[in-house]
Amino acid sequence: MTTYKLLLLPGDGIGPEVMTEVQKVADLLGQAGIAQFETEQGLVGGAAYDAHGKAISDADMDLAQAADAILLGAVGGPKWDGVPYEVRPESGLFRLRKDLTLFANLRPAMCYPALADASSLKRELVEGLDIMIVRELTGGIYFGEPKEIIDLGNGQKRGIDTQIYDTYEIERVGRVAFEMARKRTNRVTSSEKRNVMKTGVLWKEVITALHQREYADVALDHQLADSLGMQLVRQPKQFDVIVTDNLFGDILSDVVAMLTGSIGMLPSASLGEVDPKTGKRPALYEPVHGSAPDITGKGIANPIAMINSFAMCLRYSFGLGEAADQVEMAIANVLAAGLRTADIRHGIGAIASTAQMSAAILVELKKLLG
Repeated sequence: MTTYKLLLLPGDGIGPEVMTEVQKVADLLGQAGIAQFETEQGLVGGAAYDAHGKAISDADMDLAQAADAILLGAVGGPKWDGVPYEVRPESGLFRLRKDLTLFANLRPAMCYPALADASSLKRELVEGLDIMIVRELTGGIYFGEPKEIIDLGNGQKRGIDTQIYDTYEIERVGRVAFEMARKRTNRVTSSEKRNVMKTGVLWKEVITALHQREYADVALDHQLADSLGMQLVRQPKQFDVIVTDNLFGDILSDVVAMLTGSIGMLPSASLGEVDPKTGKRPALYEPVHGSAPDITGKGIANPIAMINSFAMCLRYSFGLGEAADQVEMAIANVLAAGLRTADIRHGIGAIASTAQMSAAILVELKKLLG
């Protein structure tokens, strides 16, 4: 069996709770002879700030650089609202993305048939929904300089954030989207705000040229980000792969998440460039639900997004597509049988704890693994 090095960064809030459950899935795959997972654990976010005074230590960054993949739980919470901006819990996640050059964020949004009625939209609008948002992750307004607040005097201040994109940043995330589309239904929607932003003008220009030069076989259309947000709640199944910048990707992916029934269901992957010598690429996998401080320690967090994130890790980092399919099928089978955590119950079935949902998934996975 191949052995893979996993760095586990449970983080804050419900992060440690859901990370405990995903470790059980990794252990089961090892017992089944799929692969061995050698794990190390580090601190990120508020937990790292409490221990080191920064949101991730240099030592844990070294572990991240050496790992075959990183699993992250969640960061942040009201406990750290008053810490300096530069060391806020989220800055640990930003450092991981920046130092590992994790430029492409994959946010799949699938609506399980068993959860179609849990969506905020009508069943006919979301049943069968399968969208992949590809978000540029290391550029744009979150990283652009200058980024500051200036005291203008007389009680007035000015906040500045800078949106910057270079051609190569747009091209590389565009390639990820087009390659992804070729494995799906061969459609890409590129989104920006070219009507009011110069970076949007450049974004459309670069994506259009890349499409004509390398991906003319893929259908491409362009949508303004505000119009796309409207269309996502009007007729979401018209879209397949959506590629967009850091800011709009952050917003639109959360909109899409709620179409599926619960933000607690959805995973994400953040990918870097493939090393041509080793074939490896830096990668971080995390649920999109956040630290959920209101339910921390209650044992009711939904572990499915974390487990689905590990399934993405199996597929994109380790080439274990069949094992990833089996993990995802185990989740679908449990939901079809009626088991629900509190966030997806909506009056149907008994409420399962975090551990009970995980245990049921493990039972189904054992069956599928034979």
